[in-house]
Amino acid sequence: MTIRKNPLKKSAILAAAMASLVAHALPVQADDIPTIRVGWTMPGEDSKYWMMKRPEKFEALGKTYNVEWVQFQGTAPMVQAMIAGALDCSTQGALSLANGHLQGGLDSYVVASHLGTAPQSFSPYWAVAEDSEVKAGADLKGKTVGINVLGSGLYGQLYLFLKQSGLDPQKDIKLVETGFPGSEDALRAARVDAAVMNQPFAAKAEAKGGIRKLFTINDITPNSIQIFEVCSKKFVDEKPELAANYVKDLTRGMDMALADRAETIKVASEVTKAPVEVLEGFYLKEGQDFERAAGAAVDFTVLQNMLDLYHEAGMIPAKVEAAKFQHAEIVAPLK
Repeated sequence: MTIRKNPLKKSAILAAAMASLVAHALPVQADDIPTIRVGWTMPGEDSKYWMMKRPEKFEALGKTYNVEWVQFQGTAPMVQAMIAGALDCSTQGALSLANGHLQGGLDSYVVASHLGTAPQSFSPYWAVAEDSEVKAGADLKGKTVGINVLGSGLYGQLYLFLKQSGLDPQKDIKLVETGFPGSEDALRAARVDAAVMNQPFAAKAEAKGGIRKLFTINDITPNSIQIFEVCSKKFVDEKPELAANYVKDLTRGMDMALADRAETIKVASEVTKAPVEVLEGFYLKEGQDFERAAGAAVDFTVLQNMLDLYHEAGMIPAKVEAAKFQHAEIVAPLK
């Protein structure tokens, strides 16, 4: 299957339709309190989950500003929504950030981090059935591979893995969207030959057995910033105080998440609908979960390394400087 090299190019009609759709999906807020339109997804946005489910813990939230939360299946659709002007802030990955800027003209700031990986941390991976004939990357030629959403940040590592395995990522596999929740079922039903696994769905699949890892993203990028918070430059520049209040709460949310594991698991369960007992097995456990930075701090050096890698692999058409997305003052940790 040929993957479109420019998934972010949308017609004016589609952009307008998306903006209208998102606007109608959001709850109406009080007119006298400014509202930030925020896109989110699962898993691992603990700062946002705390803000959603424990708003009383935040001094400014609901008092000096409100948030309209809009859920998406991945980062690429959130980029499209931001380009359409339907969101002020959203979750993004390095690949979607670069493509949104280069192909969609989205000017934005990276204001906080959500999740990253390190050599000893959990990292998303592609799994195959235990008895699958697929033993190595080269065996994926002609196979169907699942991903959470086309244009996802995770596609960067998959692309690099396929290239390292001697395959043409554009031609040698069929790539299909499964979403994270549907990955396990798609693999067990043989609708895909390899499925992307992420927490908490990976833990559930592993407990059931019958699958094995083909490769993890740590095999490709041992240190990464997987998902982070981005706000449009227009929003931040026009409303710096509002943007700063939001980033302060992201900082506070991450610090509370790291300080109170038991409560964070309850919050994550309320959002993801995953049972507490499932989350207990890995959530915020060293070596079994993602890396989270204190205060939601952003490592722009790691981000730059990822952008350079994607450019060298031909995934983004031009070199992108991470510093371009760093605001001088409005960036986590902000207190």
